[in-house]
Amino acid sequence: MLRRYAGLGAAVSRAFAAGKELTDPPVLRRHAQSVLDALGVGLDAAAGPLRVPGASTGTLIVANHVSWLDVVAALAVEPVPLIAKREVAAWPVIGTLTRRTGSRFIDRGAVRRLPETVAALAARLRDGESMMVFPQGATWCTAPGGPFRRATFQAALDAGAPVRPLGIDFTLGGECSTAASYVGDDTLLGSLRRVAAAEGLTALVRPCPPLWPGGHDRRSLAAAAHAAVCEAVGRAADPDHGRVASGRGPGSGPSSARWDSR
Repeated sequence: MLRRYAGLGAAVSRAFAAGKELTDPPVLRRHAQSVLDALGVGLDAAAGPLRVPGASTGTLIVANHVSWLDVVAALAVEPVPLIAKREVAAWPVIGTLTRRTGSRFIDRGAVRRLPETVAALAARLRDGESMMVFPQGATWCTAPGGPFRRATFQAALDAGAPVRPLGIDFTLGGECSTAASYVGDDTLLGSLRRVAAAEGLTALVRPCPPLWPGGHDRRSLAAAAHAAVCEAVGRAADPDHGRVASGRGPGSGPSSARWDSR
């Protein structure tokens, strides 16, 4: 663990030293990978871009949400700006990496600003910029967790943008594991300690075939994306699965379930 903490410190120092170079996706990807390497976390990611090739717009990438480690794993696959709660910008390591992607940080409690946020997301998609969101609104102890809330899917409909479901799960020694989870009364330090102590922890990142908005409303599009993620991570969609939600993580907050349910 001490060796991993030292390696993480060195990885963070290199990321800060990179400065504006972190805006370059390949550079950011390398630094995200170095964080995983320092913590002894493997990355098992299917080949292929998260952005949908040939689309006239950007891609809305929607992932289930288990841990703060989801963000690092996703950035190590393909750096994409996030829609994240504003507290994430101040997080050590993760805040630095996500800020450099051009992520948008929002106040999840500001429900009245929801139409403005959806409109801004749709505009970025129309302009050809891909974005990633965690539409469950909170972290869950394992994948696939709770249903996908519908609000951000309206942005894809408004922009005519494809949706890329992304399944994220963690294994330990080849078996499904909650070691990376960040839920309940967990602190970031406590979760980091658990990750650093794990031997053989691997992040599985599984892109699904894209969903196109034609023929969908936001309810059916959200449901189809969640079903795809369940299939990608090999878990059945169970309403009692992953019942513990923390209100933590980039896509979460105490009011996030209310915010995303609209």
